[in-house]
Amino acid sequence: MSKIAIVTDSTADLPVELYKKYNIEVVPLSVIFEEKAYVDDRIDITIEQFYEKLKTSKKLPTTTQPSPADFKNVYSKLLESHESIISIHISKKMSGTIDSATLAKKDLEGKDIEIIDSEATTMALGLMVLKAAQLAEAGASKEEIVKTVLDIKSKIKTLFIPHTLEYLKKGGRIGRAKGLIASLLEIKPLLTLRLGEVSQFKTTRRWNQAKSELISSMQEMVKDAGNLIVSVADADLNEDADELESKIKELFNPKFLLRIKIGPVVGTHLGPGVAVAFYKEQ
Repeated sequence: MSKIAIVTDSTADLPVELYKKYNIEVVPLSVIFEEKAYVDDRIDITIEQFYEKLKTSKKLPTTTQPSPADFKNVYSKLLESHESIISIHISKKMSGTIDSATLAKKDLEGKDIEIIDSEATTMALGLMVLKAAQLAEAGASKEEIVKTVLDIKSKIKTLFIPHTLEYLKKGGRIGRAKGLIASLLEIKPLLTLRLGEVSQFKTTRRWNQAKSELISSMQEMVKDAGNLIVSVADADLNEDADELESKIKELFNPKFLLRIKIGPVVGTHLGPGVAVAFYKEQ
């Protein structure tokens, strides 16, 4: 067993089998429908159940971060069998999860706990966490793992297309893309994450055009596809994401491609949509 434990939160949206394979500890957020809270652990509410409820709910659900006590319990248990913890989480500008983790660390004064703000979420966060866990399993030092995660964070690109901006607008996660609000019914925007929040990247008029623009944008940013790491994600739009995955494999032949489902917490704020995250491994 690695001497270094890797912790994340449920917005990393990695497949459950990868959490188990690499012993990644997940501190879940929760989603609330009409006063009923569901823990985002893929058991209390599955991804499929969530999107079905999202379609029929008259009121947009809300989300809540884990408490400091949730983190303290996880950290305390892990420190019984590990020397260090690296805890990698959703952007501080999107959630108070980092604040809860930081308070838990303060309560465990003297313990070796490194908290990293990914300035991302879902598949981009997931790729950072997965690499950290793989390095920990291979026996890398804490310093090596942190350096690699920060390197990925500095160069990973995220592009996503919400089917509508209504969810981002109502959920207050529109970030730097506020200028799009006036044209909600007129455009299909291609969005990105900058400095930990949603930003406008390009604007298109039709859904299929937006998907084509996403691929074109990837081609502009990736001049040499060697050692390309990619994650393709969908929020209740499986066929559209399958189409993107197929085109990315054909055009880039990535070293590694991870296909994921966007879970309830990010899905609450994004609504139906597709996304990609990618970076070049050294």
